[in-house]
Amino acid sequence: MAIYTRVGDKGKTFLFGGKRILKSDLRVEAYGVIDELNSLIGVVLSGKNLLLDIKKELINIQHDLLEIGSNLANPPAEKITYLRKRVKEFEIFIDQITEKLPKLNNFILPGGGEAGAALHLGRAVCRHLERKIVELNKKQSVDANIMVYFNRLSDLLFTMARFANFKERKKEIIWKKRTEESK
Repeated sequence: MAIYTRVGDKGKTFLFGGKRILKSDLRVEAYGVIDELNSLIGVVLSGKNLLLDIKKELINIQHDLLEIGSNLANPPAEKITYLRKRVKEFEIFIDQITEKLPKLNNFILPGGGEAGAALHLGRAVCRHLERKIVELNKKQSVDANIMVYFNRLSDLLFTMARFANFKERKKEIIWKKRTEESK
């Protein structure tokens, strides 16, 4: 079977139900950003110094992302109720990691080691995705579990980034507000 279909040559694509829509449709944009996030997580997983617990969780997240993407490509889809359980798991993991980190009282600049910087980028892509889903939800109903999932996922990716940098002994750079004199 060929990977190409030629359907997209004129800027259109099919949803799972067979409905043809523009590739610029907000729904396509949302599951396209899910694909970007999933690919970025793949980049993080290709790194050498990733801790096993983080690696396992990121693989689970990749599975979640494909499930959510297919849900968005198949309207009106059933609610993904297991996402509530995943959000609770994220919160437990965030709390466990945070206990091991230095207290954070300021904003920090994204960066650090390879894994930490990529996870910070993942968080930013996740926030972009969250905004797309909120925008889509204003026009077409989106499972509320999906919106909560991405809100918490961005928190998890931020915490993972901090933890990866902590384990690699990469110092966090505190953001300092600039005054006119310091610019």
